[in-house]
Formats: sequence, structure tokens, C-alpha cells
Amino acid sequence: MDKLNPHFSEVIHLIQKARYQALKAVNTELINLYWEIGKYISERTTQEGWGKSTVVQLANYIQTQEPGTKGFSDKNLWRMKQFYDTYAHSPKLAPLVRELSWTHNLIIFSRCKTDEEREFYLHLCKRENYNKRELERQINAAYFERTMLGKTPNAALGTPLQVLPQNIGNVFKETYVLEFLTLPETFTENELETALVRKMKSFLLELGRDFLFMGEQYRLQVGNKDFFIDLLFYHRQLQCLVAFELKTTDFAPEHLGQLNFYLEALDRDVKKPHENPSIGILLCKGKDSEVVEYALSRHLSPTLVSEYQMALPDKKLLQAKLHELIELWENQKREEI
Repeated sequence: MDKLNPHFSEVIHLIQKARYQALKAVNTELINLYWEIGKYISERTTQEGWGKSTVVQLANYIQTQEPGTKGFSDKNLWRMKQFYDTYAHSPKLAPLVRELSWTHNLIIFSRCKTDEEREFYLHLCKRENYNKRELERQINAAYFERTMLGKTPNAALGTPLQVLPQNIGNVFKETYVLEFLTLPETFTENELETALVRKMKSFLLELGRDFLFMGEQYRLQVGNKDFFIDLLFYHRQLQCLVAFELKTTDFAPEHLGQLNFYLEALDRDVKKPHENPSIGILLCKGKDSEVVEYALSRHLSPTLVSEYQMALPDKKLLQAKLHELIELWENQKREEI
């Protein structure tokens, strides 16, 4: 049998591309349909005083005219109205909803409280291609609130990273939520590392999908000795190696010496010429921000100190903190004017 022409794969690519575009077009039309039905019900509710009982009658009518049609129960019809009402006066967000499935839209508009939060998850879902479970996990983990709070001046960052993208603050977090680990109340650094590797898919979801896992206990040879980095990743957007060192204790300044040594070895022996300087993350049980600021004030390597928690955060508490922060920003703006 003759060897297959290597260009045959291009045909497969064309088929897959066409299939994806067809599914995308079908989804867009479905969302448009739900939007128009929601608009119809919303207008009738406002103009003619429709209530839920009338929507029940509409659902029954649809079943008699289009028997076997799914997705048009009275509850779903009412959700379509809520969907339209949520985005009808938001021209910035209305186009975005057509790029996600109904399931994703339903989760976002029903669980998010503000346009800012909805916009955040619409963009995030599109960029990261989350499935339903992953999206729900990020909302439960208060990803929006933690990201917004993390945009405040970060004293946990060492040397200014002039050679790295300006949005580096959006890549790393002050706190990582590791609720997916099943560890006892007390555990060792080795047990923490083993659990993270075992649950690497969940850990990557918390980190962000631009992180690529390169290995655990990554070996570095310096002189005649071997040294081992707990977890090593590569970040596609930043184009740099990212070394994670795990601590089951609160941050202590002496932790930086070891990590700084690892970063120097990575940059000399592992980093490729076109890549940016390596970044180090100290993932600690807790930290005192003032101690971190002092420790990093003259630190030369790009290093961050983050903490982890083993349970989902209190979303209401974070929302309250974010609200306080927004009020503070607004007051500062008014004073500047």
C-alpha cells in the first residue's frame, strides 16, 4: 500500500473546521431564538401584565403545536425572559452571550450580581473554554472577587518585571484555593506536593490554562550537586519558566534564598535564549504582608509570595471587601476632582 499523502491531513482539518463553524452557527441561532422569545415575554409582561400562569399557558401551547420539542417548559421560558432582561440594556455584553452555550449563559446570568462580574465570566469562559463544572467551580471559588481584589497594589512582588507583559498582575494570585485536595488537618510538604500532582487537572484550573506542567521534583545540577524544585511550570503567554516552592508554614524571609538560587540555575541552564527570566512562587500556608514587603524590597529575582487555603472562600465576605474597595476608589477619585 502506497504511503498516504501527508497533505491528506489538511482535508481532515477542513472537515473539523467546518463542523466547528456549523456548531457555532447553530448555537448562535439558538441563543438568538431564546433572546427573541425572552424579549417577547418581557414586553408582554410589561405591556399586558403577563404573569407566570400565562407563561405556563404559552409552554403548553408550544407543546401542542410543536409536540416533542424540548427546552420550552414554563420554567425555561421564564429564564429566557430573565436572560433578555439581564442583557437588554447592555450593548457591550449582548454580543458576548451569543458566543457561549445556553448552559453557560444560564449559570452566569443567574449567579452573577453585576454587569462587571457577568462580563468577567463571559470573557473568561470564552477564553478558557470552560465546561459547566469548571465554570461553576470558578464562581464558587469567587474567582472574580479574588481577581479584582488582587488588582490592588501588590507588595508581594519582588523586582519590577520590566521585560514581562504589563498584565502580569492578572496571571498570579495572592491566594490559591485548593479545596479539591483531600488532605488531613496537618500534612507535610511532600504530601502537599503529591496531592497537587495527583490533582494536577484541578490545580491547572486554579492556576489558569496558560500554565504547562513540566514536572515535580525537577532536577537542577549545579557543580557536583543535585537540587530539586517542587513543581515547575511553563507559562505560554509570559514565555517563562515558573517555579513553585511549597511551604506548610507561614512565609519566612529565609525561604527566599533557596528559591532565588533555583531561579538563577533555571535562567543559566534551562531557560532558552528567547524566553523571559524565570519567576518564582512561594506558596505558603499564610503570610504577613509587611514581612513580605520588607523581604522583597531588595530582592533581585522576579518572585511572588502567595498563600493557599483548603476550603472555598466566603464569597459574601469577599464581595463585601470588594464593595468597600470600590467605594474607596470612588472617594479618592472625587477628592482628586
